Amino acid sequence: MKLRILLTGSHGYIGSVMRPMLEAAGHEVAGLDTLFYEGCDFGPVPAGEPLRRKDLRDMEPRDLEGFKAVVHLAALCNDPIGDLNPALTEEINCRAGLRLAALAKDAGVERFVFASSCSMYGAAGDQFATEESPLRPLTPYAVSKVQTEEGLSRMADQRFSPVYMRNATAYGASPRLRIDVVLNNLTAWAHCTGKVRIMSDGTPWRPLVHVEDICRAALAALEAPREAVHNQAFNVGVDEENYQVKDLAEIVRATVPGCSIEYAPGASADRRDYRVDFSKIRRALPGFQPRWNARLGAAQLESAFSLNRFGMADLQGRRYTRLLQLRHLMDAGALDSELRWRTSTEQQAAAASRRDLS
Repeated sequence: MKLRILLTGSHGYIGSVMRPMLEAAGHEVAGLDTLFYEGCDFGPVPAGEPLRRKDLRDMEPRDLEGFKAVVHLAALCNDPIGDLNPALTEEINCRAGLRLAALAKDAGVERFVFASSCSMYGAAGDQFATEESPLRPLTPYAVSKVQTEEGLSRMADQRFSPVYMRNATAYGASPRLRIDVVLNNLTAWAHCTGKVRIMSDGTPWRPLVHVEDICRAALAALEAPREAVHNQAFNVGVDEENYQVKDLAEIVRATVPGCSIEYAPGASADRRDYRVDFSKIRRALPGFQPRWNARLGAAQLESAFSLNRFGMADLQGRRYTRLLQLRHLMDAGALDSELRWRTSTEQQAAAASRRDLS
């Protein structure tokens, strides 16, 4: 059945891969994004991606009219950004997300697929975390995912089915690349410097999933029978793709010619340490057929870096590191302290104020 889908965060790392996949499956997709990362493209700019530019906090009832489903990706997307301003992470990721869901429910949206995160398991110890395991979020980002799931669950009823896709750590090439996720970062450092640079002691466990397989999981959740997904959480990944960071470093070392492994000075253990059980999604959503593993992903990244002449300026610059891009926009006066776009008049006033202070 063809669905009319609202895809929030459609211009981002996952969204720019998900949109064409949903459309290829026969669905009609309308994108929505605030465009914090406009111009931060990796490779050719994707064609044919009309979207509406809007802050998630400013959604109105009319924005949800006529949709049968929502795939909600938009968020402040990682732990460093969450640490920058925990209150903003809660406002955008949780409160604005739940308001979006309430508007969607009132508009008659039947399925709400929420991009959650395995990071909510935090320090899970030696046991493999299932969807029933205790949640131990260690960062504002992870807390926001827990709170949003809880709020969505309270909205679930016979006419509104939220689904919580607890994605493992994403990796892989995308038209809106990120190098602030572990496998992408390790491969980027190796490509540019000949060193696989590890920032921790290498022992923390991370479950990984390719960005394309995240999109396949969301598509499977959209197309599954209601009874298979209603008000349920699914860990998104593959059991075999739980790795210690040092093992990922070895994969990258074997992939990028001539590189070696280097530990950052003073590297220590990372509290975020968890392995995840992905058996539920395999049982409940047979439509989810993942195709990637970390070795294939590292090879894809290395090829893409070579093809697009990715160099030290890209590695150390702002375009592919979300926190650096947001700080750039704030320092330039394009965004205010609440991460809202300033008008041109406001930007001019902010620039004049900075000149006066200097």
